[in-house]
Amino acid sequence: MRVSTEDQAREGFSLTEQRERLETFCKFKGYEIIDYYEDAGISAKTGNYRPEFERLKADIKAKKINTIVALKLDRITRSICDWEKLITFLDENNAYLDCANDEINTTTANGKMISRLLMSVSQNEIDSLKNELSTKDKIIEGYKLKRKN
Repeated sequence: MRVSTEDQAREGFSLTEQRERLETFCKFKGYEIIDYYEDAGISAKTGNYRPEFERLKADIKAKKINTIVALKLDRITRSICDWEKLITFLDENNAYLDCANDEINTTTANGKMISRLLMSVSQNEIDSLKNELSTKDKIIEGYKLKRKN
C-alpha cells in the first residue's frame, strides 16, 4: 500500500481505504494476509527509497510470502524499468502480483502483458507531468525575466 500525497489520501486512496479494499479482495480470493507493507507519502517514481517495499522484497526472497496484493499497479511503481525488474524478481522467487482494481495477475503471460501495457500508461503520465511542470517553470522564469527589464 502506498500514498504519495495528501491529496491521494483525501481522494479515497488513503492507506486505511486501501487496506479495507485489499482485505475484502483477499477474503474473496482466499488469500491469507501475512503482513502489511505501507509506504506513506513516498512516490513510486524511480530512485525513491521505499523501506516497506524493500522489506516486502526481502520477505519474498526469504519465502515468507509468495504473493503481492495491491489495489492498483501504480501503487507498486510507475516506471517501466522498475516494473520489468520486479517481474524478473518475482519470477526468480516463484512469486507473483495480484491487483484488485486492475485485474492483473502475473501468473499468466496475458497478465504480464496487460501489466506492461498499463505500466506504459503510468510511465506516460509521469513523463507528461514532468513536461508540464518544466513548461510551467519556464513560463514563470520568463515572466520574472520580463518583469525585471
